[in-house]
Amino acid sequence: MKKIIRITTVPISMSGLLTGQLEYMSDHYEMIAVSSDKEKLERYANEINVRSYAIPLTRKITPFTDLKAVYTLYKILKKEKPFIVHSHTPKAGTIGMLAAWLARVPNRLHTIAGLPLLVVTGPKRTLLNIVERVTYWCATKVYPNSHGLMEIVKKLRFAKERKLKVIGNGSSNGIDTSFFDKSIYSDEELNKLKSELKIGQNDKVFVFLGRLVADKGLNEMVAAFDHLNRNSDEAKLLLVGSHERELDPLLPETDRSIEGNDNIILVDWQDDVRPYLAISNFLVFPSYREGFPNTVMQAGAMELPSIVTNINGCNEIIEHKKNGLVIPVKDTAALIEAMSFMVNKIQEVEEMKANARVMITNRYERKGVWQQILTEYQNLEIT
Repeated sequence: MKKIIRITTVPISMSGLLTGQLEYMSDHYEMIAVSSDKEKLERYANEINVRSYAIPLTRKITPFTDLKAVYTLYKILKKEKPFIVHSHTPKAGTIGMLAAWLARVPNRLHTIAGLPLLVVTGPKRTLLNIVERVTYWCATKVYPNSHGLMEIVKKLRFAKERKLKVIGNGSSNGIDTSFFDKSIYSDEELNKLKSELKIGQNDKVFVFLGRLVADKGLNEMVAAFDHLNRNSDEAKLLLVGSHERELDPLLPETDRSIEGNDNIILVDWQDDVRPYLAISNFLVFPSYREGFPNTVMQAGAMELPSIVTNINGCNEIIEHKKNGLVIPVKDTAALIEAMSFMVNKIQEVEEMKANARVMITNRYERKGVWQQILTEYQNLEIT
């Protein structure tokens, strides 16, 4: 059985962002997991019955540690002689593709799930551009996980077009629509949670899932909701996530609104977000940049129409006025208009709600995404 080595910077990316994928591929290839944090990696690998190697990977710019990681991985690759090395996340991509190129691995695959460098400027941006180009040069195939992301890579000339491909409709792992399914909850369960959060039966609930940071559009979203509340006291804003004040803090007035508006409900990060989606009416996700957001797929699978910004990934999952609304980035006025539309245009919203789940199951069902990736692997055996 041919070997495939999958690499992520930290084990949680493998166990979380790629949930179930390595187990699925194990029926066809010998899968080997490579990441940092030996203890967590081995725990994950033992759970899914694959072998693993821990190497010193960091998320920061650490030249000496990175060189050590390249050498360590190179030795692993020379020993294992894999048919494919497939990397995810930026640092794992750079280390993985460089080591695989040095070891002459025949198929060196890298998936792009976002480009954090897009919000970086100055010398650091120049350095990150170089690193990204090196990663793609070493790879034999590069898979942006959205069509919009592929266009960005083309525009930046990071890779030759012949190397680039979006697998299926996008997404790195799809979504398990049997797990994200509103019908698994009883009315009693949902009413109990609403009561705990002081949400009335007639309230219209906008939910946001994610980090409570500026580049997720929180400042504009809270300002828009405050405006909406002046005319609609039955609207609620449910924030499910945690602050990152040291990295990307919100404006002081945004924090004051969150604390002072009784119609804004803040709950901390939740391991299981499904109940919060199930008691909500709409997702609002005005992010500045994304790869291919799981949040929007999860909301759609739970029958929620979404308000998203016109950025790659979001504008591929959501079709304007079909399963949600697509608005400009950093536009509070557009957010006000979109949120008002959701509250007031009952018939149009019901049509979007009816489309929401079926559009996710038809395009992003997890096992369908896995099969498309498997087909990509199998095609490499032919070429």
